[in-house]
Amino acid sequence: MMKKMLLMLSVAALLGCAGTKDVYMFTSHREPALDGLHFLYSHDGLHWDSLPGSWLRPQIGNKELYRNYATGKMETPKYHPNSMMRDPSILQGPDGTFHLVWTLSWAGEKGFGYASSKDLIHWSEQRKVMVMADSLTNNVWAPELFYDEGQKLYYIIWSSGIPRERYTEADKLGTNGCHRAYYTTTRDFKTFAPAKPYYDPGFNSIDGFLLKRGEQDYVLIIKDNRKPGYSDLFCVFGKSPEGPFGNPSVKFAPTYSEGPCAVKVGDEWIIYFDVYRQGRYGAVSTRDFQTFTPIDDRISIPAGHKHGTVFRVKERVLKKMLKQ
Repeated sequence: MMKKMLLMLSVAALLGCAGTKDVYMFTSHREPALDGLHFLYSHDGLHWDSLPGSWLRPQIGNKELYRNYATGKMETPKYHPNSMMRDPSILQGPDGTFHLVWTLSWAGEKGFGYASSKDLIHWSEQRKVMVMADSLTNNVWAPELFYDEGQKLYYIIWSSGIPRERYTEADKLGTNGCHRAYYTTTRDFKTFAPAKPYYDPGFNSIDGFLLKRGEQDYVLIIKDNRKPGYSDLFCVFGKSPEGPFGNPSVKFAPTYSEGPCAVKVGDEWIIYFDVYRQGRYGAVSTRDFQTFTPIDDRISIPAGHKHGTVFRVKERVLKKMLKQ
């Protein structure tokens, strides 16, 4: 009788723990980014499967003509008048709320999109967060979320175009438009600090992704966006989430890679990136962000996945989504 009771208690304990372990989720959009938020999921951080369908359809942005600051003319946004949702970034706050930000338009928007959810299924009203309203820019690209536990403060980092009169000689080595990184902070996603310059390497750069390795030990992964010839990824290092950042690493991804994100898997960091001209995702492994080992043979990612970020959730969250 005692053995039977112990067995029943063990089974009950196992059932109670079901769904409490972490799994990995990867945000995504599908070109041309008109149908909204997509997800991949993984149990090991290396091999990924798709969650079918769109989990949030865009309702804001990309719908109005805009004044191009460079030409002074009114222009029509790409894919107008359809709403877009590119480069989705999700972070789960201390209270369990999932916060989502995304790119609203290729050009013509001076803010990013925002929505929140408790379960990744039901979402709040979508809002446009205006961060560059008073700036001479045509775009706000790839907003990326970071939470600093010490300050209890959310950072949102993005890239915006700069006026041609600000181009450096290094900028001019590329033939495309030039960008710099900016950021804002918030505690509640209702009020936001004024936008400030974030990291400026002195040349065209986009797609900044911030991570924390340890106390006063932060890594910013970013893209040299000068084209042709310089379109690749590197890391810089700082003691604060606000920088300053310096000591650039070697460049570690194939030319024409973008949209980096990193996740700790075991004792190594995996950096994922979109090798967009080859129509695939790639990855490298690193332990020190100075030496990088390509691991394309160790990963599997469904075709069509585009520019997202990896985060962890409890397995029960994923199971509920799979049932949905």
